[in-house]
Amino acid sequence: MVGAEETRLVILRGNSASGKSSVATGVRERFGRGLALVGQDNLRRIVLRERDRPGAVNIGLIDLTARYALDAGYHVVLEGILHADHYGAMLTRLRAEHRGRTHGYYLDVPLEETLARHATKPIADEVSPDALRSWYRPLDLLPGGGETVIDAGTGLTATVDRIMRETGLAGLPPLEE
Repeated sequence: MVGAEETRLVILRGNSASGKSSVATGVRERFGRGLALVGQDNLRRIVLRERDRPGAVNIGLIDLTARYALDAGYHVVLEGILHADHYGAMLTRLRAEHRGRTHGYYLDVPLEETLARHATKPIADEVSPDALRSWYRPLDLLPGGGETVIDAGTGLTATVDRIMRETGLAGLPPLEE
């Protein structure tokens, strides 16, 4: 078992440019100290410089990092594309073994909106629209359910508000400075 009954685990998934990082950052800023942000891109691309493929080392590192933070008493927002076929087994185990409340969200953004959003990002010159199309998976939900789908029409503030409210993070105190 991992974490405590008091800890919250929020799994935030969706295609590239769906707003996952912005939502995760908004939740963290709103909550304050005591919430760990575990980002797939950071651990996979920055720490390990690894490609996203089944069985890759980053899957274990993401799992280990989330578990470590939960065991240390932190709430965790785990965010990333986290394709179901690559990460589903790890996420299912993590959810099942977390003692506290776990919430999953999938940001559902259509391909055309994904392409438009991506064009405004700093990495737009590094990642082509064709690459984005090849990565895109419509409604790549985890097996067994447990994810709330949030559509592209829901704004950033409304999404952060919803997650704060539904997870109970809105009513919890941050760590003392």
